[in-house]
Amino acid sequence: MAERKENDPEAPITIKKYANRRLYNTATSSYVTLEHLAQMVKDGVDFQVFDAKSGDDITRSVLTQIIFEAEGKGQNLLPISFLRRLIKFYGDSLQSVVPSYLDMSMESFTRNQDQMRTNLQEAFGQPLKQFEEINRRNMEAFQRAVSMFNPLAAMTDQPAQQDKPQDSGTDEKPGGGDEIDELRSQLDDMRRQLDTLLKDRS
Repeated sequence: MAERKENDPEAPITIKKYANRRLYNTATSSYVTLEHLAQMVKDGVDFQVFDAKSGDDITRSVLTQIIFEAEGKGQNLLPISFLRRLIKFYGDSLQSVVPSYLDMSMESFTRNQDQMRTNLQEAFGQPLKQFEEINRRNMEAFQRAVSMFNPLAAMTDQPAQQDKPQDSGTDEKPGGGDEIDELRSQLDDMRRQLDTLLKDRS
């Protein structure tokens, strides 16, 4: 069993798994959980898991268990169609080719993802979080600018006294009065026509 040497920080950390399913980190001399190992993977910390009794390398099965636990908690990362295709390759003549292909594909995806982050940081000269904050402020400023051109907002912002007609000392009606009078006149004409029809029928 190859354990991590104290003078070799590049060597993988040795994790021992006991019969009671407990995982022991030999570098920190403490027991860990699958969540701890998942975080170590995200942090880029390399480790190997060995069966404490047989000394067999069980890293693959433990990593698979981490994925299984995450999928079981609703963090669905693997599409069902992908899982079905993957299962079909077990026992297939191309089974030996699939691991290297998947590894190469994920390596390319990760490299492109890192490159995209790097390009954004270089383009704006600051961390992505600051860029997101600036983007949020720009959106708020844009929304404020749009609201200034909103007719409803403009009417609301006008002083209340502007809504009242100015007292000019005359009996002129406010804007729209002529149209109202015309509508009233048309209604009166319709009523008179109806009265005339009713009288003729009687």
